[in-house]
Amino acid sequence: MTVKFGAMLAGVATALLISACSSTPEQESTAAPENVSLSGPIVDQRWNLLLVGTDERVSLPNTPFFQIGRDGSVSGSDGCNRFTGSVELGENQRIEFSQLASTRMACPNMEDAKRVTDMLDTAYRYLIDHDRLVFFGPDSRVLGGWREAN
Repeated sequence: MTVKFGAMLAGVATALLISACSSTPEQESTAAPENVSLSGPIVDQRWNLLLVGTDERVSLPNTPFFQIGRDGSVSGSDGCNRFTGSVELGENQRIEFSQLASTRMACPNMEDAKRVTDMLDTAYRYLIDHDRLVFFGPDSRVLGGWREAN
């Protein structure tokens, strides 16, 4: 199953890279709207970590997850520490997490927990395929995958 998901992620990354090459850059807005009201399939849904990169699983005490609220807030866990912050969603599946703050508990495999929060910090675009959410970096590299929690 991991090989199938890895192949799907590679195909999605290739398609996104091709489409990104054919589009023109857009102006990014730096001003945050005062009354944020987010909607869409990524909002008000818990997302559990599936993979880091295209095929790496992490070993953490708890399953990393996050949830985006309609007010532009994000909260979750990196598998060790809880975090909160803000998120902006834009056109063409653009996403930007900011102001992430977390608790500072010491856990085994802190490197894996940091990889989870680094994925959120680096996320630039996303793609939803059925119950899967894939994050891509600014260079169109696959950062990791998440699965919709039931």
